[in-house]
Amino acid sequence: MVQAHATAKYVRTSAQKAGLVMALIRGKDVNRALATLKFTRKTVASDVEKLLRSAIANAQQKEGFSGDVDQLFVSACYADQGPSQKRVRPAPMGRAFRVLKRTAHLTVHVSERPAKAVPVAAGAEGEAPKRRPRAGAPKKAKPAGSRAKTAKT
Repeated sequence: MVQAHATAKYVRTSAQKAGLVMALIRGKDVNRALATLKFTRKTVASDVEKLLRSAIANAQQKEGFSGDVDQLFVSACYADQGPSQKRVRPAPMGRAFRVLKRTAHLTVHVSERPAKAVPVAAGAEGEAPKRRPRAGAPKKAKPAGSRAKTAKT
């Protein structure tokens, strides 16, 4: 099973905004994730799409890759907070407000889905395996009105 990742550092968006887009593609097949990103109306979606394409290319270069891109899926993706650029904005009466221009580090991990295991038939006719009986006696059903009555004080 091949695993690959790609990281984009210092992307000019906040980690919270990037995390919203990352949540849309987490766990999806790469083709479906690319289609989702293409029609997502967020600015950071284009950065995430470029990053996902890079992770797919990294997986294709790995030793032991099967060659089928359709087997890849987004196993993990997250946005970490990067350094913030501090700027000053003039305010009334000679004051100044601080503006934080946030950055984020985006990471996408892709993995190859394992091959599906085919179950072996139990008998020649394809019967289901026999189950052993439960231990202990079967429980008896209680009558409907047999609850203990509580005294009101």
